[in-house]
Amino acid sequence: MSETDFEDAALVLVGHGSTLNGDSSDPIYLHADAIRRKGLFTEVRECFWKLEPSISSVRDQVFASRVFIVPVFISEGYFTQQVIPRELGFCSNSDESFLRVREWNGQRCFYCDPVGTHPSMTEALSHRAQEVLEMYPFPSRPRDEQVTLFIAGHGTGNNQNSRRIIEQQAAQLRATGRYADVHAVFMEEEPRIEACYEMAQSRNIVMVPFFISDGLHSFEDIPMMLGESATVVEKRLKEGVPTWRNPTERQGKRVWYTRSIGLDAAISDVVLERAQEAAAWSGEERVSIDSRGRKRA
Repeated sequence: MSETDFEDAALVLVGHGSTLNGDSSDPIYLHADAIRRKGLFTEVRECFWKLEPSISSVRDQVFASRVFIVPVFISEGYFTQQVIPRELGFCSNSDESFLRVREWNGQRCFYCDPVGTHPSMTEALSHRAQEVLEMYPFPSRPRDEQVTLFIAGHGTGNNQNSRRIIEQQAAQLRATGRYADVHAVFMEEEPRIEACYEMAQSRNIVMVPFFISDGLHSFEDIPMMLGESATVVEKRLKEGVPTWRNPTERQGKRVWYTRSIGLDAAISDVVLERAQEAAAWSGEERVSIDSRGRKRA
């Protein structure tokens, strides 16, 4: 990518945000700052669904002739196909489809694909697993073929895409043959995260949360689903230390648990690649959705 590709353009990173978790916005600011330092865009901005600056206000704050909007979300689903495009004015609640490229007051706006569906996420997830094994090898680092890798997602009955991207990543990692096995597990769907002990044929388990930010789910819910007590988790949170100790022995297994994928440095590159893809669009690209937020073929 040359430095002149986006000299007339602005980049907008869209995050969910949370009023309950101050860390939820950290990945968005982290990657926006990293991209801003490259000097590729005339401006780089952040906006959020649950925090300020809001998604709906960002259009009035960006003045470049081209605007690339990248959802820093894991999957194609309700937020990326309905909430964000509606807030930005790409569609209304009643629309069944919308164009990804729109013209507003002399600005050409591109609504990009979410970062979580990018092909490089497969390697980023594996990197997270390798990282935690190298950092905490006690009593010794198991070989990759002695490790069962689990990709943890939220899951929801309201949108099949939330589940599908997790399963796709697990399948792609399984196909590499690098690990003893690779499985997708979920907080709110089967198989549940706590089923990892029965599913793993190896003694060593690595659990990677496929979430953008470290928050309630990754710091509290998943450690408790893995068997840590609520008392211990609460105590560690107050002390400002990790809520899961790597590795921890549970049910005859050694379990390593990583940080969320969203803070990986590779995400910044994915954001740039999403903008690069959109820059080549003809303007006829369209997203079609049904009433449950599922992308139509």
